[in-house]
Amino acid sequence: MRLYAIGDVHGQLDLLKAAHERIFHDGGRDALIVHVGDLVDRGPDSRGVVDYLMTGQDRGQPWVVTRGNHDRFLPKFMHDPDWVDPGLASQRHWLDHPGLGAAATLASYGLDADLPRAELLEQTRRAVPEAHATYLASLPLYYLHPLALVVHAGIRPGVDLQDQDEQDLVWIRQGFLESTDDFGPLVVHGHTALETATHYGNRLNIDGGAAYGRPLCAVVIEPGQVHLLQDDGRVPLTPENS
Repeated sequence: MRLYAIGDVHGQLDLLKAAHERIFHDGGRDALIVHVGDLVDRGPDSRGVVDYLMTGQDRGQPWVVTRGNHDRFLPKFMHDPDWVDPGLASQRHWLDHPGLGAAATLASYGLDADLPRAELLEQTRRAVPEAHATYLASLPLYYLHPLALVVHAGIRPGVDLQDQDEQDLVWIRQGFLESTDDFGPLVVHGHTALETATHYGNRLNIDGGAAYGRPLCAVVIEPGQVHLLQDDGRVPLTPENS
């Protein structure tokens, strides 16, 4: 039994395809691959990433994509244009926060984020396929596998999975990252960018910072072991405190 997982993509289509190729080389083209979300924003080809994953799933590829906090911004703008994510400490709109990467996502659809807001909204609704907005908005919040629980940001310790709040699943850091609790399954997550995938024993962070020019992490999880997949093969990931 094995499970493959890929970290935060952030519009990096070439890196995503390369990560898939590393997985295909290790486990074949029918390998189960779970993605921790944040498909869009910051990188150059958010539209291409969404198209690629949707097309693969439509063709029957056993790919699972969970919802990240960034995956909510574009569909929310299209259907509730004044929405501000309560998870943002700044309480700034997606379009007004330069660090969120809205301009790059809109540019991938041929749009100029500097247009007046009303005009930009109208053009976005014309340029972004409704299927893309629906896809991003309807991604599952987590994926539970016998080997791991895959979720974008993490979980609230001490709360049953079915009672977890969406805001925590896509945004949590404080209360989760420092927890040494045994969560039951290994929690595989992204959201908090590191230099590379890191195993903490109870959780595995696979956001290697592809949004910031670093590699897109792909890992293979098997009973009792985790490996990072690189171009020249597997690298074991052992818990930091072991």
